[in-house]
Amino acid sequence: MIPEAEWEVMRIIWTTGTISSSDVITNLQEKTSWTESTIKTLLRRLVAQGWLKTEKQGRKFLYTPTIDQTEMMYRASMDMLDRMCDMHKGTLLIQLLQAVPMSKTDLKKLAYLANEKAVTAPETVPCNCLPNNLTKGKDC
Repeated sequence: MIPEAEWEVMRIIWTTGTISSSDVITNLQEKTSWTESTIKTLLRRLVAQGWLKTEKQGRKFLYTPTIDQTEMMYRASMDMLDRMCDMHKGTLLIQLLQAVPMSKTDLKKLAYLANEKAVTAPETVPCNCLPNNLTKGKDC
């Protein structure tokens, strides 16, 4: 997905919606020791990758995200989960649920989805680490 430094830039832009490069620089320099040229390079990369669009307004460049923060988080999470054993993803999600702050509204939605998913869920999820399920039921 995108490197950590680019996430930092995107977090500022997601929070503000549209922001000038000078304001991005000011905000990031309060949090990091990055130089102005480093931040401008990160902005250019994000534009080149299509995650930001830019508009020149007078002497300023304004940056706007082209992807929603939640969508980017979903893509990054799915990218990580795709590299993991299917058999252990449920356990990981349980651990994340215990560790991640969530609102009551989110928890209600989660409970509803869990109840819906339980209707068609298998008793166990097979391992997908080896071709042709060569684990023969063993925990991997």
